[in-house]
Amino acid sequence: MNATIDITGVYLETESLILRPFQETDLQDLNEYARVPGVGELAGWVHHKSVEESKEILDMFINEKKTLAVAEKKSGKVIGSVGIECYNENCVGEEYKSLKCREIGYVLSKDYWGKGFMPQALSKVLSFCFEDLQLDAVFCGYFKRNQQSKRVNQKLGFKYVCDQMMATMYNTQEDSVLTVIHKKDWTET
Repeated sequence: MNATIDITGVYLETESLILRPFQETDLQDLNEYARVPGVGELAGWVHHKSVEESKEILDMFINEKKTLAVAEKKSGKVIGSVGIECYNENCVGEEYKSLKCREIGYVLSKDYWGKGFMPQALSKVLSFCFEDLQLDAVFCGYFKRNQQSKRVNQKLGFKYVCDQMMATMYNTQEDSVLTVIHKKDWTET
């Protein structure tokens, strides 16, 4: 079952990142990475066409209280996000019906790809999910063509659940993989 969450007041730190709720002052940073072609498309949404579009998304992040800003510790600049989303309960087996679960989704500024930031951020978020939220399992899906996300999944110890078709926000269907990690199998990387 989808667990109820609220990230109000959450502040997580890693060696080089801060994860916290989005703030109004994050608008320019969000727009800077979200407007780059290819970034959103790997996560199922179209890159932003305007600051106004980024403002709508920022307001949604703030109001829904389930998406953390990923900020570079030394500069404070927001370089991505991690959402602790509801998962599709119809896509998984009966064994998950009584477990507290969520699904994570993430995006990172193209300027920071390949530098180990997302595994670092997700490791901290998974610890938060299992230790603070007391979740039993966390799902994560990625498009088969998204090799970066596949590698992040593998580094963190996610296990294959199934192949699926995912509808994107730009009206396509993507061949995807759904993975899961259980609390009992979690070890911080």
